[in-house]
Amino acid sequence: KAAEYVTDGSIVGVGTGSTVAFFIAALGRMKDRIEGAVSSSVKSTERLKSHGIEVEELNNVGDLPVYIDGADEVTEHGAMIKGGGGALTREKIVAAVGRKFVCIVDQTKLVPVLGRFPLPVEPELRQGFTTDNGNVILDVSGLAIEDPVALETTINQIAGVVTVGLFAHRGADVILLGAETGVRTLTPSGR
Repeated sequence: KAAEYVTDGSIVGVGTGSTVAFFIAALGRMKDRIEGAVSSSVKSTERLKSHGIEVEELNNVGDLPVYIDGADEVTEHGAMIKGGGGALTREKIVAAVGRKFVCIVDQTKLVPVLGRFPLPVEPELRQGFTTDNGNVILDVSGLAIEDPVALETTINQIAGVVTVGLFAHRGADVILLGAETGVRTLTPSGR
């Protein structure tokens, strides 16, 4: 379903994670219709190249019509927690450039309130784990995130924090929610 949002002849923004791996496989089947991809992680770059898709640096791309990525949690309003896999900074940068953000998740990721999944903050601390940017992750558990935009702003203002895994300022424009009965499309209000 996410492939339907890809514009022929364009560069596609591609996220990372287990759900995105399925999208990359689908993108590989239509690689002759696209110019290439911008990847938000080392793993996705490797996967894209293995499917014969040219990977461009974001700085070399003038236009990014769509960015397609998964989430660890998402609300029906498009706010997300991302970064469990450690690519949150690059994901946030590519998402900010994409004109449309399509979030692909299974139905278990849709939540009424963010916070069940630990919130990744990229400063310097998840023991034994390094992000694609060479930083570590501090996982904050036990939150009920009632105002994701305010919390994202607050955490990003803390000295030493590179970024936080809240994607509320730039949330999803479209949520493709996979279930055993098919794909349900949600379009958050205000986007």
